[in-house]
Amino acid sequence: MGVEFAAERRLLSEEEFAPVVSSHYPELAALPHEDLVSLARWLRGQHARARDIIRGRRRVHRGKAEARGTAAETASDRGLLEKKQVFARGLKRVNARLAALRAEAKRAEATAALQAALARRQAAQPHHPGAGATPAAGPASLPNAKRRGIITGGRVGSVSQAGRNAQAARDARG
Repeated sequence: MGVEFAAERRLLSEEEFAPVVSSHYPELAALPHEDLVSLARWLRGQHARARDIIRGRRRVHRGKAEARGTAAETASDRGLLEKKQVFARGLKRVNARLAALRAEAKRAEATAALQAALARRQAAQPHHPGAGATPAAGPASLPNAKRRGIITGGRVGSVSQAGRNAQAARDARG
């Protein structure tokens, strides 16, 4: 970050450098909202001014427009392009800080609205009263609806006995 600071100091004049320094972080966090808005407006204006000068110089180089009589019209655009980027980076930092402040305010507003809704809900009378006390035994059990198969006492072991008899007959033959 030190190199970028030194490059900004080299590219900008003193009156341009002071607001750009305040767009860097420790100072940026301390600025109130109104100062942030005015700083963003100033940076946007300086960026637009540099953009317009570069655009005009390019038109002169292409032969689309006449030079305005200054020697700077024929100079290189490199320094001005870097200056424009310095303003763009500063504007990006300020816009991010403004967005963070807006998000913080929005979050605080939503929290306040939710707390107010919770207070209203807790203060309201319940629409349906509670069921009251219930007996300790619980609900009565329901009878099984399935029909029981009826097996007579004589058939209770008949299948297994038939198996035993068949096995005994095979053993006797063999």
